[in-house]
Amino acid sequence: MKKRVKQPVADVPALDDEGPFAGDRQFVGALYRGLEILRCFRPTDGPLGNQELSQRCGLPKPTVSRLTYTLSKLGYLVYLEDSGKYRIGVPVLGLGYACLGGLRIRDTAQPYMDELARHAGSGVLVGLGGRDDLSMIYVACARASSVVSLQLDVGSRISLARSSMGRAYLAGADEAERTGLLQQIRAKVGEEHWPRQEEEILRAIEQVRTQGFCTNIGEWQTEVNSVAVPLRTPRHEMPALAFNCGGPAYLLSRERLEQDLGPRLAEMARKIQTFGST
Repeated sequence: MKKRVKQPVADVPALDDEGPFAGDRQFVGALYRGLEILRCFRPTDGPLGNQELSQRCGLPKPTVSRLTYTLSKLGYLVYLEDSGKYRIGVPVLGLGYACLGGLRIRDTAQPYMDELARHAGSGVLVGLGGRDDLSMIYVACARASSVVSLQLDVGSRISLARSSMGRAYLAGADEAERTGLLQQIRAKVGEEHWPRQEEEILRAIEQVRTQGFCTNIGEWQTEVNSVAVPLRTPRHEMPALAFNCGGPAYLLSRERLEQDLGPRLAEMARKIQTFGST
């Protein structure tokens, strides 16, 4: 049986001055790093060890060991002695449902999403998502009955920079937020790949401005096409969100996205946005 070795305090670097808010004296870096550990877990993951978590979040393994030890003591992670790895604990699920419960716009949107999914037909997914760092997370989904569909559901993550949903979110963001996010995306993808990435994002933003929606033809995943629109309401308590409608390319041609599903999705967002502003 494997035993866990408690790391000495000296192995843990001072974290309060690190992270995206360096220099902010009110910002607690240790809390930020702990939350980053939790964000490393994805719905499709099995248990993860400290080495895997260290690689994903870019923290030294001794630091990760201290953080996972603390999170497991609090129940947010569960330590599996047989493998020496961790899985997400039930308290994290409670936080997730608390978040979803606070997004009342989901209840408003769901019937509209169900209706669009029925119209779109077998194999097409309609989703609502919000941003988490440089990803979009699905908070609601609708699909017609089918054995063929995108394997995405509530809690699934997709790329902010490469997906139609993420690009629609960027199109709906205010200038300051968008500029900051584009800088982060540029740093992540690197200078070699940034020109093409920037061109695709700016094209999507222009599509939203002129057409009300943006299309993605195989740019997120080959053979997957989609269309998306931003969703913002004047109510400050609701975060910025975005809708998308996507599926296999053989079901969703560019023509169908541009002439049918895109306009319908944009109209749906306008109806929900009007409701959300009252």
